[in-house]
Amino acid sequence: MLINRNRSISLKNINLCLILVVVVMSGIVMYADYLLASSFERLTEAQKKHYEMENAAHELMDASDYLTENVQRFTVSCDRKYMDRYFTEAFETRRRETALAKMSEDENTKAAFNDLQDAMDNSVALMEREYYAMRLVVDAMGYTGYDPVLDKVVLSPEDDALDQEDKIRRATEIVLSDDYFEQKAAIRRDMHESIEEIDKLMEAVEKHETSSLNRKVKLVYTVLAVQVISILFMLGLASRLGIKPVLTAVEKIKSDDPIPESGASEFIYLARAYNKMYERYRNSLEKLNYKASHDELTGAYNRAGYDIMLSSVDLKTTYMMLLDVDNFKSINDTYGHEVGDKALIKLVHVLKGVFRDDDYICRIGGDEFVVFMVHSSGMQRRLIESKIEQIVRDLENTDDGLPPISISAGIVNGRDVTDTENLFEKTDKAMYESKKKGKHTYTFYTK
Repeated sequence: MLINRNRSISLKNINLCLILVVVVMSGIVMYADYLLASSFERLTEAQKKHYEMENAAHELMDASDYLTENVQRFTVSCDRKYMDRYFTEAFETRRRETALAKMSEDENTKAAFNDLQDAMDNSVALMEREYYAMRLVVDAMGYTGYDPVLDKVVLSPEDDALDQEDKIRRATEIVLSDDYFEQKAAIRRDMHESIEEIDKLMEAVEKHETSSLNRKVKLVYTVLAVQVISILFMLGLASRLGIKPVLTAVEKIKSDDPIPESGASEFIYLARAYNKMYERYRNSLEKLNYKASHDELTGAYNRAGYDIMLSSVDLKTTYMMLLDVDNFKSINDTYGHEVGDKALIKLVHVLKGVFRDDDYICRIGGDEFVVFMVHSSGMQRRLIESKIEQIVRDLENTDDGLPPISISAGIVNGRDVTDTENLFEKTDKAMYESKKKGKHTYTFYTK
C-alpha cells in the first residue's frame, strides 16, 4: 500500500488489509491443520490395525493358556467343572480358531498367519497329552457323561493298571512335566514370531505415516511463521497509527480463545493457537510412547506402569508376587554390572515364559520385581508353586554363560487383604520371611 504525503492514510484500508491477512492466513492454518489431522488419523488407523492383529495372536495364546489352566486344575482337584470348561473352550468358544480367521482376513499378514498356524498346530498336538491326562482322572473317579473325545483315548496297559490315587498322580505329572512346559514354550515362540512379523509390517506402515505427519508439521510451522510475521507487520503499522478498529477486531478474535494473554495480543493469540495444536500432537505421541510405562533394560513394566496396575487391580481375582534376586550385589561385584544387567534381563525373560500374557511383570527397583497374576479365581497355590519351581530351574541353568541366579519371593492372594496398599505390605512381609529363612525360597502370606 502506497502512502501519499498530501492525503491522509485511510484507516479503513489498513483495517481491511489486516482483516484480509487474518482471514487468508487463518484459512491456510485451518487447511494445514486439516492435513495434519488427516495424517494423524491414518497413523491412528494403522496402529489400530496393528493392535487388532496382535490381539488376535494373543487371543490364541490366551485360549491355549486357558485350556492348560483348566486341565491342570482338573488333574489336581478332580473337579469335573474344569473339564467341562476345557471342552466348552475347545469345541464351543473356539477362540483359537477365531483368532486364525481374523489373521487370515489380511493378505499382508500371510507370514504372521503361518507362524500363528504353527502355534495352533502345536496347541492341537498338546491337546492329545491333555486328553490322556483327563482320561486317567475320568477312569480314576468313575465319571460318566464326559465329552466323547475321551472315549477315543486308549490308556497304556501300565497306566490302565494303576489304582485310583496313582492314576490321578500320573495325570498331574503329565500336565506339569518339563516336556509339557517345553511344548507350551514352543507355542509361545510361534506366537511371538507371529507378533514380530506383524510388528515388521506395521512398523513400515507407521514409519511412512509418521514421515508424512512430520512433513505436515513442518508445513504448519512455516505457515504459522509467515502468519506471525505478517500480523506483526500489520499490527506495527496499525499501532503506530493508533487504529482503534484494529484493536476491536483483535478483541473479537480473543473472545474465541479461552486463554487470555497480555502484551502483543495478536501475536500471543496466534502463538497460543499454535501451542494448542502442537500440544495436542505432542500428547497424542506421548500416549503411544512405550517408554513411558516400561523399563528400558528388561522390557518389564516400570514403576509408573506398576503404580497404574496396582491402582486398578481386582483384589478378589489377583495374586501378587514380590521377588528379589538373592545376593545381586555379589553378582555385580564378582562378574561386573554388564553380567548383572544380563541376569535381570534373563529373569524377566524366564518370568514371561512361565506366566501368562495376561499377567503383569513389573520392575519396581534395582533387583526387585512384582508379578500380578490377574483373573485368578479360587485357590491356585499348587499351580503357582509349580511355576516358581519352573522359574528356579530356568534361573539355575547356566547354559547361557550366566552365573546361576536364585530368588526370594513372597506371594499374597488379594482376597486376604483389605486394599492395594495392604496388598503390597503383606507381600513384602512374605518376601522378608523368605529372606529370613535363608533366601532361595518362597513364602505364601497367611492370615
